[in-house]
Amino acid sequence: MTQFSRLHVLISMINVGVVPVFYHPDPRVVINVVNACLDGGAHCFEFTNRGDRAFEVFAEVIKHLKDDARLILGAGSVIEPYTANQYIQLGANFIVGPNLNPEVARLCNRRKVAYSPGCGTVSEISQAEELGAEICKVFPAGNVGGPSFVKNVLGPMPWARLMPTSGVEVSEDSITSWIKAGAVCVGIGSNLFSKKMLESGDFAEITRKIQAIIGWVQAARGENNPIH
Repeated sequence: MTQFSRLHVLISMINVGVVPVFYHPDPRVVINVVNACLDGGAHCFEFTNRGDRAFEVFAEVIKHLKDDARLILGAGSVIEPYTANQYIQLGANFIVGPNLNPEVARLCNRRKVAYSPGCGTVSEISQAEELGAEICKVFPAGNVGGPSFVKNVLGPMPWARLMPTSGVEVSEDSITSWIKAGAVCVGIGSNLFSKKMLESGDFAEITRKIQAIIGWVQAARGENNPIH
């Protein structure tokens, strides 16, 4: 079962401003990557349901790291309720999807688990909010309009909380543009974890990148940082 309340998870996502997104078939690699992100200050970590029997990798990771109070581990790439329930039973503290599935939303609401569905239109964002989603994942963010999409959505819907994912670069310009457009946090996957870095085992580089991203988020927010 989940370790943290939905409110705690959502506030942590917003306050830190970045959610690393990662999958690897070797639990040892995932554990090293998670620890590197934690050392950099990122508490919410999205393990993506990408490979065969990915849930078994997730189970090993959460079993190994269950006593680390810094970690809020969630499951991503979840498209239907059966998979969402499976990860929640294993201890996922939040669920992220590339799509919006009303049944997943209802399941997560029933369990008081944060759900961030993937949305690419104003109508999808509105429907997700009606179903209880507090933070909507804008996906694929780089293809649906970039930072201007976030800014333009917030014009008529200033209450929306948006987390762009896919198309977010590990650079000050990219992070600043998304945050100043109004994103409450960003999701970053392959741009944060290069194949070369993983092969070399240079996990300290991940820590440095996370620290830099959090610094850029805070600078972009200015007086509005942190959010309580």
